[in-house]
Amino acid sequence: MAIKKKVLKNGLRIVAVPIKNAKSVTVLILVGTGSKYETKDINGLSHFLEHMFFKGTKKRPTTLKISETLDMIGGAYNAFTSKEVTGFWAKVDKKNTDVALDWISDMFLNSKFEEAEIEREKGVVIEEANMYLDMPQSYVSELFEELLYGNQPAGWRIVGEKENILAYNREKLIKYYKDHYASHNTVVCVAGDISAKQIEQKVQKYFSGIEKSEVPKKEATKEEQLKPAVLVHYKKTDQTHFCLGVRAYDMFDKRKYALSLLAIMLGGNMSSRLFISVRERHGLGYYVHTSVDSTTDTGFLVTQTGIKNGNLEKAVGLILKEYQDFKENKVSLRELKKAKDYLRGSMSLSLDTTDAQASFYATQEVMEGKTVSPEEKLKMIDKVTVGDIKKLAEEIFVPEKLNLSVIGPIEESEKGRIEAILKI
Repeated sequence: MAIKKKVLKNGLRIVAVPIKNAKSVTVLILVGTGSKYETKDINGLSHFLEHMFFKGTKKRPTTLKISETLDMIGGAYNAFTSKEVTGFWAKVDKKNTDVALDWISDMFLNSKFEEAEIEREKGVVIEEANMYLDMPQSYVSELFEELLYGNQPAGWRIVGEKENILAYNREKLIKYYKDHYASHNTVVCVAGDISAKQIEQKVQKYFSGIEKSEVPKKEATKEEQLKPAVLVHYKKTDQTHFCLGVRAYDMFDKRKYALSLLAIMLGGNMSSRLFISVRERHGLGYYVHTSVDSTTDTGFLVTQTGIKNGNLEKAVGLILKEYQDFKENKVSLRELKKAKDYLRGSMSLSLDTTDAQASFYATQEVMEGKTVSPEEKLKMIDKVTVGDIKKLAEEIFVPEKLNLSVIGPIEESEKGRIEAILKI
């Protein structure tokens, strides 16, 4: 499979991903903007604006007309906002490719952003924000990033705060849309059993009205930490949820390949060290996993679990013990090979659909300005040695990079006691 990339004169990038014999086609638009591009007074606006694209255009004047266009053909569709990317996608039977392109381009270019709809949507988004607050397993991850980055865009909630949401108006939305939605920070990706040449022609036709303008750059994230840090959020819960992790590398750092393997060995699957230790041997919690997050200017490795109240010190101790072991001892060739084989297999499974393929290539293109194939990524993974893993662990598993966010029935006064156990 050879992907085709074309850059139009106005800067819009088209990525075609031909997948022979695929029954579906996915159209994905990614824009290089998100909550990291916001200022404090409009934090959450990227996400709110994403909602407003589904409220009507001149051609499809209501939410019902927008949604039933694809519902009538059994299509799947949605949108999402992250720290650095906002996306809109539609997945349809390949015979309905033109319907998807017409629908998604109409929303993207011609949404009305009516004041009445903005006022109505405020209630929806506030309830979405409240929903995450009621989900400790989700909210503790937001608190972890708040702990890492503090009062700067990287540390703010993507959904925003209630006070900001209530203050949004059409003028603010239009300004943000015009400032941040432009041809040269937008990628249109189409994946499926397609002709790349035909797709390029169709996208040029449907997206001919896209604006060409300079977009503001995001604020550089500052990372300052001299000792282990703890954030405790009191909540009366049946479990204590926590994220324990370390600052690491952005997506342009080649050490990210070794980091991904380290995360797998720590807590990436059901035979990983922490799954066996925290869950199987000690029975402390139902879920435990380690993952990596890398963006254009930030990165971290984090282990998250939910445990029986009262077992925080024990669970944290078990995780730190494994962190320490990676520092002090080289992993076996067998364990490293298992992680590489797991990554190879899971990558293959994760790219089995047209929407996954579209996301894989478009995300790279909009964030890194280039694409690397799965095979090329796996070649980099294969080059990682046991020495690389140990060196990496020595670099990241140090006291001044340790961070712990906790949600549970724990008082702020207990913070000092918790800080005392963060030793590595």
